[in-house]
Amino acid sequence: MKSKNTLSEKALQTLEASIPKMAQAAFSQAHLNALAVSGKVLQATNGQLVELSAEGSVRFIKTIAPPFKVQAGVKRMRKATRS
Repeated sequence: MKSKNTLSEKALQTLEASIPKMAQAAFSQAHLNALAVSGKVLQATNGQLVELSAEGSVRFIKTIAPPFKVQAGVKRMRKATRS
């Protein structure tokens, strides 16, 4: 006997396919909320960390290391820093 909450495989795939769009919308909303509350947001753009203000100004903070891909399941350890 099927319960009322059981979804078909097709329905589940349709819902899963909408996750990226929903995530992008949530991220955009959070970005706008952060600008509205604090007036500033840090963002990584083209190898630079920049501060965006609600008024539209952009302030360079620093150059950052380029992104790198990590295979799923692989553990990465931070290199030990010398004191």
